[in-house]
Amino acid sequence: MLQTLLRLFYEFFKTGLFSVGGGLATLPFLYEMTHTTTWFSRSDVADMIAISECTPGAIGINMSTYAGFQAAGVLGGICATLGLATPCIIVIIIIARFLDKFHENEYVNRAFYGLRPASIALITAAGLNVARVALLNTGTQLTAATAIEAIKWPAIALGVVIFLAQKKWDIHPVVFLAFAAVIGIIFKF
Repeated sequence: MLQTLLRLFYEFFKTGLFSVGGGLATLPFLYEMTHTTTWFSRSDVADMIAISECTPGAIGINMSTYAGFQAAGVLGGICATLGLATPCIIVIIIIARFLDKFHENEYVNRAFYGLRPASIALITAAGLNVARVALLNTGTQLTAATAIEAIKWPAIALGVVIFLAQKKWDIHPVVFLAFAAVIGIIFKF
């Protein structure tokens, strides 16, 4: 158990250290964990996103807590959350201490400029992975004959309906999430 807790802290420490760009930038690291651990599956990551988006707080913290809880219960959730947050706290303390020097430093400004495309790439890759899990039957061998069968048509239809409704009416996003959850339960998506 202690080994699992230490590994959770370590894996999420790495994630917190290198996932520049916010909570969604942690997704590639979570997908990598699905290959290197048995804590959760790729489809569990989609559930983590849904739950993390619906609960208050930062999405990265929510996902790390959920993943840690899945792996090792309450202590796992605490270790994963601390692991993710620790690098941020360290960096913020360092930056706050030397804020004036960092603000005017040409190399730091260039580094942040270079990090922007990396953040976009990480978030885009995460979004494409989520779309693949949500909209495609990943267990289907993709051939020309099975291409149509590999698509989750009800999920695409629901997504289009929610997109159009969101554009037409000024309704809080939680209403759309609740609607999608009810439809998923009724129709067993």
